[in-house]
Amino acid sequence: MTAPHAIDGAKLLDEVEAFHRRFNVFPTEAAYVAVALWDAHAHLIDCFETTPRIAFLSPEPGSGKSRALEIVELLTPRPVATVSASANALYRLVDSAEGLPTVLFDEVDTIFGPKAGADEALRGFLNAGYRRIGGALRCVGEGSNQNAQVFNSYCAVAMAGLGSLPDTVLTRSVIVRMRKRAPNEKVEPYRQRIHEKQGHALRDRLAKWADTVRDQVAQAWPAMPDGVSDRPADVWEPLLAVADAIGGDWPGRARAACLELISAAHDNDEASLGVRLLTDLRDKVFCGADRMPTAAIIECLLRMDDAPWGDLDDKPINSRTLARLLGQYVTPANKPIKPRGIRTPSGFPKGYYADDLTDAWTRYCPPSPAESATSATSATPQVSRGESVADTATPIRHMSAEAATQPTLAH
Repeated sequence: MTAPHAIDGAKLLDEVEAFHRRFNVFPTEAAYVAVALWDAHAHLIDCFETTPRIAFLSPEPGSGKSRALEIVELLTPRPVATVSASANALYRLVDSAEGLPTVLFDEVDTIFGPKAGADEALRGFLNAGYRRIGGALRCVGEGSNQNAQVFNSYCAVAMAGLGSLPDTVLTRSVIVRMRKRAPNEKVEPYRQRIHEKQGHALRDRLAKWADTVRDQVAQAWPAMPDGVSDRPADVWEPLLAVADAIGGDWPGRARAACLELISAAHDNDEASLGVRLLTDLRDKVFCGADRMPTAAIIECLLRMDDAPWGDLDDKPINSRTLARLLGQYVTPANKPIKPRGIRTPSGFPKGYYADDLTDAWTRYCPPSPAESATSATSATPQVSRGESVADTATPIRHMSAEAATQPTLAH
């Protein structure tokens, strides 16, 4: 039965979105939708199995990231803003009896830099607290009188920072890539003593609305847009559940924003170094060859002007680094990929076999470009009609007579 003074959730969230628009210029309409839904989800966090992080990122300062956090702070329950906090303090904050906080991290990029040191514990807090079952095991007490205790870390977290963040954090986040405002993009000047009361009034109304739909949202299993599964589905499920409870045009807008922001995040993701190596080996080094000496592989990698292989930790890739990177992946026989001996007219160099790489190529690499099937280059050093020294029983697919004329490089 509808309450006599039921809260119109759709109208309320329209007002939340409009409040953000007064002070923030987000890069897309989808970002406004996601941020407003995220504000609302923070009031219902106890209903979900996961809580997506929201990350306001930009390549340069002065792009409105901190302002976005300030507005989120006004609209969410029990906000705690910080640019410096210990993981232990945050675990105790979340585990307190006052209710789950909304943690707002500004300058979050400083946590994950090469000099972060002990701040690695904060990464653990951010990752573990994404799921309700997350937490940290700590010893509590003095001296020898200590007991193990699990501290909860599940809470809503909004972040702002320069550049990017580790994949483990990004994949748990809705990403809003902020930009400097263009000359024609205007916002209202934010004055805390004036606008804080307005934001808090919206926050209080969001809290009241949340109480009216809490049971409904806790039982919700929102339908995902086609193609959204696994981690992205975990990230967006709470936001879509909120949108469905709000009604109006928000369910449709939420799913359109979901697809747009997931696609944008994928487009901006840089593949891990290992995946980049596997892809370059498939598309630009082997190019259909069945084996390659290590020296030939490295020579090809170093020729790629737009690749990172000439400067890995201030030195070019070498056979040891190549072996370490490929050793993370396994062959179709579930054994680590390792260099094997190749019998050639000029000796027995170590090298790699396409058969050993095919499983990793299938599982980790993006689809091969259409032209890669016919893009064998005459500049690629290749081995012809070699035999495996390490495993002579393995069937070998020999290369064509044309490829056999290519030079062979010894290791």
